[in-house]
Amino acid sequence: MKYIIIGLGNFGTTLSASLTAMGHEVIGVDKDMRKVNQIKDRITHAVCLDSSDVHAITSLPLKDADVVIVSIGEDVGASILTTAILKQLQVKRIISRASSDLNRTVIEAIGVDQIISPEKESAERFAKKLQIKGVVDSFELSENYSIIEAEVPPQFVGKTIGEVNFRGRYNLNVLTIIKMREKTNLLGSMYKKPEVLGVIGPEARLEATDILVLFGQPTDVQTCLKAGR
Repeated sequence: MKYIIIGLGNFGTTLSASLTAMGHEVIGVDKDMRKVNQIKDRITHAVCLDSSDVHAITSLPLKDADVVIVSIGEDVGASILTTAILKQLQVKRIISRASSDLNRTVIEAIGVDQIISPEKESAERFAKKLQIKGVVDSFELSENYSIIEAEVPPQFVGKTIGEVNFRGRYNLNVLTIIKMREKTNLLGSMYKKPEVLGVIGPEARLEATDILVLFGQPTDVQTCLKAGR
């Protein structure tokens, strides 16, 4: 996959290097040339530019990127402005960093695909999540087994848990389903808030906006998600 990571602080640098080591194409971006020089030999390409300048950011291959990640930390204004510009340019998928509750509220109002809080999540863990398409979150229980939150693949929409037969076909257990409910934030904008259903049975029917909580091996999850696309 192709990633553009804007903001090469500790989180952005580690994330860029981790994704590159996993075999992905990564373009790292920062307005500080010193940070660009520190990472340039460890990733696919490093660029020095001001991402809050719309003319500068359009020089990046935004249309070719599968994901653009705004990992700017200290400069909240630059983070918000960069996110807004990317949204205006209709970038395919935007993931933006939130360093405070207020920052998160503003980014939610802009309408990004995902918000991350590096203070609560390591860059290595986030990189592992990104490499499996459709994975929203994951928690490693051991070297071989994880609990993984994943989007419902298109081919499974409208089917029940029993009809998909996660355990028999893919060696996975569905622990629960998370429903995304629409709520209103402080600015009056609509956003989606997760609601966990609890224990579910084989008759539970899957909807397009559901999040599956799966237990099993990451390789089996990857096989399952690919089969449903």
